[in-house]
Amino acid sequence: MAQQDGPERVRQGQGHLTSTSEQGRFCVASCTCGWRGPARRARSQARTDAEGHATAL
Repeated sequence: MAQQDGPERVRQGQGHLTSTSEQGRFCVASCTCGWRGPARRARSQARTDAEGHATAL
């Protein structure tokens, strides 16, 4: 069963919401805009990927 962190507002006033989901032994960050990060073994790294997506906007 996939476990997800709740959506997080990336930037105030923006329509981007990120979340992470577990797929087997991996965790993936994704955004409501369609962006999807690489599969990571560490949840913290998937969250860092989501933060990096937010700063790239």
